[in-house]
Parts: sequence; structure tokens; C-alpha cells
Amino acid sequence: MTRSTRSSADSPRPTTSSNLIAIFNTPALDFRGNRAEGDDLLGDAYEYLMRHFATESGKSKGQFYTPAEVSRVMAKVLDLGSAQIGDSIYDPTCGSGSLLLKVHDEARSRTRLDLALYGQEMDNATAALARMNMILHDCPTAEIWKDNTLANPHFRNADGRLKTFDFVVANFPFSNKAWSNGVNVTHDPYHRFEFGVPPAKNGDYAFLLHILASLKSTGKGAVIHPHGVLFRGGAEAAIRREIVKRGYIKGIIGLPANLFYGTGIPACILVLDKEGAAGRKGIFMVDASKGFIKDGNKNRLRAQDIHRIVDTFTRQVEIAQYSRLVPTAE
Repeated sequence: MTRSTRSSADSPRPTTSSNLIAIFNTPALDFRGNRAEGDDLLGDAYEYLMRHFATESGKSKGQFYTPAEVSRVMAKVLDLGSAQIGDSIYDPTCGSGSLLLKVHDEARSRTRLDLALYGQEMDNATAALARMNMILHDCPTAEIWKDNTLANPHFRNADGRLKTFDFVVANFPFSNKAWSNGVNVTHDPYHRFEFGVPPAKNGDYAFLLHILASLKSTGKGAVIHPHGVLFRGGAEAAIRREIVKRGYIKGIIGLPANLFYGTGIPACILVLDKEGAAGRKGIFMVDASKGFIKDGNKNRLRAQDIHRIVDTFTRQVEIAQYSRLVPTAE
């Protein structure tokens, strides 16, 4: 009698391919029923996959994806209606590129312009995802580079100084303990730490200072930060005072907790504006922490939440228990 040589390793079992097939078979990726002229089916499918993988991978890889609803808020508070031909958008920690693309789409819808896109990402695989994302969303000329933004910023002018941009957005890794690796903080060739050197074990302000240095004198930005940047003391308090004194912060939007895939802590959007800095007398604060819907084990902003945030911030309307213009003196 011949014994079968098939081992248990040969028996059917789930594979990466079968998992991908299962994902592509999901009803969420069947856009045939509501297809309209101009729909970006490949881009929509890719965006769905990015959200799916961020959800599944959680803390290990969730940082590469900014939820679409948060990206939409950031894009809409940037005053992209003022964009002109030749303007640029930069994301120094671009992940899969989803945030860059949302800002690009908002600028296109408001001005009919295609702004130049620039992104840098430290993780090789994630940078590859971003390049693919750009191609699938019809932005093949976007410049995406793989490297450490703080230690080796890729986008520089001929004189070695940082290239500056019209708009900057970012969702950087919170509280990075290794931010200073390879960074010459005492003699930084890019002059990013003139307001002070952030703590060695927390890179939140290191990224913010890099972003401010990357903005043109008329530049605008929207950056996701943990709430700690608003009240921590020591070196961070000194840096914060300098930034506020110069009027660079136009507003702060407090977001609900548990929106992001890599962390459950609440975050905020810092809205930056160098153009109006000189005459700025206060910072417009929005507390949007209570407007969301539960979606599995995460929270998500609803359409009405996004509309309220954007409308309130754009019109600078003070609403009891929700929004207020806080004088700089406070």
C-alpha cells in the first residue's frame, strides 16, 4: 500500500492571495451600481484598501494612513481657494499619501488647479504605497522620497537650505523618542531650532519646527498633534511661546479620541498661517471632541461633524461650549 507523501503543510490554508481575493470580493468595492462619469474607481478602491489594512494592522502600521474624514477637515481649513498656478503642497511624513491627495483634490475642486505635490516618508514599503497611490489618483508627477525627514530632508534648494512650500500638511508619529538620531540639533544646517531644542525623547515640536521652516512667508499649514503640545512645560513651553508670539498659529481644532489607527489618544489640528501672522491677536479654538459616531472599535467623524467644524472655523463664529477666539495674551 502506497502511503501518501502529502504533509500537513500541503493542506489548504489561508494565504495572502486568498485574503486579497476576499477583500476584493467585498460589496464595499463593487462600485458598478453607483458609477458616475468622472468617478475614480481605482483610486476609491485603493483608498478602501488603505483603510482596511490600517484597521487590520492597528498600531504596527496604522500610522501610514490618515482617516479620510480628518484629511477632509484639514484640506478645507487650509484656505486653498487662495491657491495660484505653480503653488505646492508638502507632507514631510506622508505615509501612504492619502492626506496629500485629499488636499490636492480640495485645491482642484476650488481652483481647478493641479498643485505640485511633494512628500517624504521614512518607511520604504509605505513610501512605495504612496507612489502607487499617486499614480492611481492621476498624480504621476508627485515627488515622493524615502528618507528620514528630520535627519536628511530631501527637498532642499541649491544653496542647501530647505525648500519652502505654499501649503504643508502632516500627521507625524506622535512623541517620537528617536527623532534626534542623525540630527545636529546644536548646529542644524536648516536653522529649524532657533526657537529652542525639543526634548530628546519627544519629537512633537521637532516636526512642528521643521514644518514652520518649510513654509513660505505666505504659507499655510494644517498639522495633527497630540494634545500634549498645548500644555507641556520645559523646553516645549519655551518653543510654544515663541511660535504663539509670532502669530503663526491661526487656530486649534480639538478632535474626538480614538480616531486614528495607531493610537487611541485624542489629537488636535494646528492650523498655521504665516501670511496673517503679524496682525494676529488671538487663536481661534474649536472643541469638536464630542461630535463623532462609533465605527467598530474606532470613532469616525460624520458629514455633519465635518461641516460644523469647517463652517465654524471658516467663519470664525463663537459658539458656547464649542468655539472661541482666545486672545494671544491668555
